[in-house]
Amino acid sequence: MMEFSAKQIAEYIQGEVVGDENAKVQTFAKIEEGMPGAISFLANPKYTHYIYETESSIVLVNKDFQPEKPVNATLIKVNNAYESIARLLTLYEQSKPRKTGIDPKASIAPTAQIGENVYIAPFAVIGEGVVVGNNTQIHANSVIQDGAKIGDDCIIYPNVTIYHGCRLGNRVTLHAGSVIGADGFGFAPAADGYEKIPQIGIVIIEDDVEIGANTCIDRATMGATVIRKGVKLDNLIQVAHNVEIGANTVMASQCGIAGSTKVGEWCMFGGQVGLAGHITVGDRTNVGAQAGIAGSVKGGQTIIGSPAIDARIFARSSAVFKKLPEMYTSLNAMTKDIENLKKQE
Repeated sequence: MMEFSAKQIAEYIQGEVVGDENAKVQTFAKIEEGMPGAISFLANPKYTHYIYETESSIVLVNKDFQPEKPVNATLIKVNNAYESIARLLTLYEQSKPRKTGIDPKASIAPTAQIGENVYIAPFAVIGEGVVVGNNTQIHANSVIQDGAKIGDDCIIYPNVTIYHGCRLGNRVTLHAGSVIGADGFGFAPAADGYEKIPQIGIVIIEDDVEIGANTCIDRATMGATVIRKGVKLDNLIQVAHNVEIGANTVMASQCGIAGSTKVGEWCMFGGQVGLAGHITVGDRTNVGAQAGIAGSVKGGQTIIGSPAIDARIFARSSAVFKKLPEMYTSLNAMTKDIENLKKQE
């Protein structure tokens, strides 16, 4: 990383320097693992005590932070420390040299259209009629099947498989082992077993989407499975055929979405959330970890549990659940008292 001063960093992220504006950094570090020449950040109050002992040269803090004792590091106060460190990390990532060129060990069909400044690594396979946009990187052992289209500035990490006919927008990132466009899970019961239903649709992934490692997005039975602009999916997520995920929705690891379900925009799902098929989840729905959603949900709610209910009701119910054994004992005692009273009448 190049060396930057506190003054330069503050100008870039529109922050206010408290301390030595000439303090310089060359790397990043967590606040609890700070070192001279590093920049850290403080966004979670649980980590506040580290700011008084960190060895980092610069620490980004929120504007409302007021130290209770002296701080050795130079502070840069910003509106949102977490967002600001993300901007700096993005700048750092973009400053890395990008690989370009097609390795002779890559296999590229003669009818494929390859854009400018593209990198194709050894043992990548590009099928017939594939279109690859400008500045896109396709890493080792990835397979792009016939007729697939990939936009500009995409990153396809090693061992990714994009099945035939699927379409990716611009600035899409697919992490290692992800599979785009495998057959949806469609089988019809028959007298002697199950008859496979051909899955003739595709997957469409719009701009600025990031898909985690070993996540699978199935192709549609007919039409398209659609991942809208700005969606971020963690590792190990299953998205079934004909699902639609709305713009800017995020999902943590191990979520599973059954077929033909529609998820709205700006939703947030915790880990291991499960959705039944053929339902709709409204915009800006927040879903707690391990929730099970069996029916359609209106937008703007925070829900948790299985079946999922309003988070506040779930919290109150959980508090009662812990008391059930003693409540059961009390109920039995009350029942006996009532029976004794009846006998005395």
